[in-house]
Amino acid sequence: MELFRIKKDIPFMRHALIFNVISALTFVAAVFFLLHKGLHFSVEFTGGTVMEVTYPKAADVDGIRRTVESLGYVDAPVQTFGKAQDVVIRLPLAKGVTAADQAEKVMKALQAKDSEVKQQRVEQVGAQVGDELAHDGLMALLFVVLGVVAYLAIRFEWKFAVAAILANLHDVVIILGFFAFFQWEFNLSVLAAVLAVLGYSVNESVIIFDRIRENFRTQRKMSVTEVINHAITSTISRTIITHGCTQMMVLSMLLIGGPTLHYFAVALTIGICFGIYSSVFVAAAIAMWLGVKREDLVKPVKEKDDTDGAVV
Repeated sequence: MELFRIKKDIPFMRHALIFNVISALTFVAAVFFLLHKGLHFSVEFTGGTVMEVTYPKAADVDGIRRTVESLGYVDAPVQTFGKAQDVVIRLPLAKGVTAADQAEKVMKALQAKDSEVKQQRVEQVGAQVGDELAHDGLMALLFVVLGVVAYLAIRFEWKFAVAAILANLHDVVIILGFFAFFQWEFNLSVLAAVLAVLGYSVNESVIIFDRIRENFRTQRKMSVTEVINHAITSTISRTIITHGCTQMMVLSMLLIGGPTLHYFAVALTIGICFGIYSSVFVAAAIAMWLGVKREDLVKPVKEKDDTDGAVV
C-alpha cells in the first residue's frame, strides 16, 4: 500500500555528513546531561513507601493525586491496581520519616476528603530492590543490543549490524538525555518504552537495509550512493503510514492516558521521531561510510566451465 510514489530519488546521502554532525552534537549533549544532571529515578529504583488503599466505589485518581501533591510529594505515582476501587500510591524516601509515618500522614489527608477510604497494606521498598531493578534493566538492554547485532550480522552483513546498533544506541541515549535535561521521572514504564524503541527503530533500519540489498541485485548500474538513496525514497510511503499510525496511538496515550502513561508516551514519541531520523541519516550513512558494496550482499554468479562434463 502506497499513499504516493516519488518518481525521482531524493539525494539523502548528499547531506549525510551535515546531519550526522548534528546527530553527534545532540548525542554529546545528551551524554553531558546524563553525567551532569543524571536521571530522576522513581520510587521503584530509589526506594520508598508503597501503600495500597481501597474505596467502596471507583476511586478519583486525579483527586487522590492532588491530595498527595498537597503534602509535598510531587510526581508521586498514583494509579489504580486491579480494580477501579483499589489505588496504589508510591511515596519517595524522606529523611527521618518512617514508612508508617508517611502512610499515616497520607491516610489522614485522604480520609479528610473521603472517610470511607481504607488502607489495605503498607510496604517499604528498600534501595537494594532499586539496585536490582537497575541492574536487571541494564542487563535487559544489553541482551537486546547483542541480539540485534547478531540478527543483523546473520541476515545482512557486519557493516549493517554495526551501523544499525550505533543508530539504535543514538536513539536510546537521546531519549535518556531528554529525561536527564528536563528531570522527568524515569520509572519502569519508561524503561519498557526504551526497550520498545530499540526494537521499533531496528525494524525501520531492517526495512531500508532489505531494500538496499534488493536494489543491489536489480539495479546493477547504480552506484552505492544511488542504491541507498533509491532504497530510502522507495520506502518513504511505508514509513509515513507505519509511523503515522503508531504515533496516533502514542499521541492518544500522551493526551488522554493520564499521568500513569504520560512519560511512557513521551519516551515513545521521542524514540519514534529519532528512530526515523537515525535509520535514514545515521544507519544508512554509516553503512555507506563503512564501505558496503554489492559484493557484500550479492554473491557473484559462477560461470559454468565448458570443460565440466566433457567426455575424455
